[in-house]
Amino acid sequence: MRKILVTGALGQIGSELTTALIEHYGENRVLATDIREPGKDCDCQWALLDVTDSRRVADIVRDHKIGTIYHLAALLSAVAEKKPQQAWQVNISGLYNVLEVAREFGCAVFTPSSIGAFGPNTPPVTTPQDTIQRPTTMYGVTKVAGELLCDYYFNRYKVDTRGLRYPGIVSHKTPPGGGTTDYAVDIYYQAVREKRYTCFLKDGTYLDMMYMPDAISGAIQLMEADPTRLIHRNAFNVTAMSVGPEMLAASIRKHIPQFEIIYDVDPARQAIADSWPDSIDDSAAREEWDWQPEYDLERMTIDMLNHLREKLMA
Repeated sequence: MRKILVTGALGQIGSELTTALIEHYGENRVLATDIREPGKDCDCQWALLDVTDSRRVADIVRDHKIGTIYHLAALLSAVAEKKPQQAWQVNISGLYNVLEVAREFGCAVFTPSSIGAFGPNTPPVTTPQDTIQRPTTMYGVTKVAGELLCDYYFNRYKVDTRGLRYPGIVSHKTPPGGGTTDYAVDIYYQAVREKRYTCFLKDGTYLDMMYMPDAISGAIQLMEADPTRLIHRNAFNVTAMSVGPEMLAASIRKHIPQFEIIYDVDPARQAIADSWPDSIDDSAAREEWDWQPEYDLERMTIDMLNHLREKLMA
């Protein structure tokens, strides 16, 4: 049976998806890759891979008999704005290399998109599955281009491409990185450490969020879905909750009553957040492959705090 390749396996999603894929399919079926070496605690099959190196991508897919690629290597929103040229190279040229190899070797490809693919002209409340997409960030531009590129490779070459438009993803395992929605991760870390958080987004900034277990199960579920039911394929809207900073703070106060939040707004990241929807409609995913999140805000908060207390207080 052909193997599964994960690119960007040391990233926020990749690190946890790799573990879930191994649990789901077995250690011998999964090859994790990234541009840097993993830590000493890594016990999975591993290879170094820069996705902008097309020959290296082809060699790995051929040599390891890869049948499915979860392509997660990318620069996130805030980092992409600081390094737009590099973001295009990694996010688009890297995806193109993966799709070309998938076309040659008959691989299925999962590629995550994002609510960053929307823009200020997109309907901000209950954003439809099919709507205007005119993002104002390089990250968003690469996500829209990626959605279209994956559609093209399916329609033109019948490459089995599939993807999700992820909202902000909250995880207790991976520290906050370069995403605009990463405040929703950091707020839990600081709640446990300091019982106080300084937020770079203003109060009332609503964004869709999802807990990592739902993000992982959604990706696997989509790749296992009956292809005859899929109409949209690349870039299904998915969400679990629409929240603002104060809602997260209020949820945390139920368990840490002394927790407080203050605001020191970062104009650059606020502008990015303001260009994204307040809430999105994920009915297409529910109808076409039975998407259903397990975690709401309260359940996520309880799980985050429990894990972070164990992690940070050890």
